[in-house]
Formats: sequence, C-alpha cells, structure tokens
Amino acid sequence: MKFFIAYATVEGQSRKIAETLATIIETRGHQAVITGASDMSEYTLERPDGVVLCAPIHAGRYPTYFTDFVRREVEWLNTTPSALVSVTLSIASDDPAEREEAARFPEALAAETGWSPRAVHNAKGALRYTEYDFFKRWMLKRIASKHNAPTDTGSDYELTDWAALEAFAVDFIELCGSVSGQPAGIVQ
Repeated sequence: MKFFIAYATVEGQSRKIAETLATIIETRGHQAVITGASDMSEYTLERPDGVVLCAPIHAGRYPTYFTDFVRREVEWLNTTPSALVSVTLSIASDDPAEREEAARFPEALAAETGWSPRAVHNAKGALRYTEYDFFKRWMLKRIASKHNAPTDTGSDYELTDWAALEAFAVDFIELCGSVSGQPAGIVQ
C-alpha cells in the first residue's frame, strides 16, 4: 500500500513524528511519501491508500498554513482513509481539564475545515529548552513546573510516547488495508 504523510512543524517534533511514522510504514513493507505541508501546493502521490497529517498545537491552534492546507484538500482527505496526529504538550498535563482540552483540538480542526479523519492520535511533544529564547524558556519552565514536567532548562526533553505512536500506525495500516481490500502486509 502507498501512504502519504504531510506534516507541519514549529520546533521539529512533528517532523520527527512524521518521519517515524514513515519508517514504521516502510518497515511493514509499504511505501511512504513524506513532505512538509508548507512546501506543498497540492498533494504529490497519486491515489494513496492512506493519508496521515501531523501538526503541532501552539497557543491553542494548529499552524495557519496547515489549516489552510486541510481546508484546500478537504474533499480529497474525506474520500481517502486519513488520520491526524495532533502534537501538544498539553496532552501530558497532570490536569485532567487540560488533557481534555488538548484532546478536543482535532474536533475544532474538523469543525473549522470540514475534514473528518478516520483516526486521531494525540501525541506528546517535546520541551526544547536549549533552543528557546529567554522569554519562551522562562514561560515553558513555569508551565512545566505546574505539571511536574522536566524543568532543567539546560536540557531538552522528548515526551512523545513512541510505542503508542507505533501502535496507532499499525492500527491505521490495518484500517487502510480493510478499506482497500488489501491485506495489511502486502505491498501493491
């Protein structure tokens, strides 16, 4: 099967997640084409068996260029098995209300764009303290300390649950195989 993966990224974690998804798909004998959503004027893979879009949440929103991409490609996305990987640190919060809010970001994207992905995975992002400017480092350290997240600003922390991401990818491959009528382990 052929899979198309497009990502939006601000600090690089969503790109890393998208690259990991491509690797998972390819190690299972399928083809994966990956590209940045900001680099595309239209999709580049003819008739994929599945589409995965991956984007971060910053300040309560997906990047504008990502939302614009989804809005522009909504008809195609809704007629092809598609999935969203939503990346946010809020999903790792100790506060149940914050986790619930983070889990609703994909619903807000669907309401805004009309896209109805068949699968959604909420992934934890990363704290890249060493790459932040003073203000952002200070702000994120304060937020992290309220939620028992790492606060040593001399280090970076990757919070993504890679095993959960792999399980999601395997389930999505199986879903696409059942829709296309192809066994999930056979490359066409």
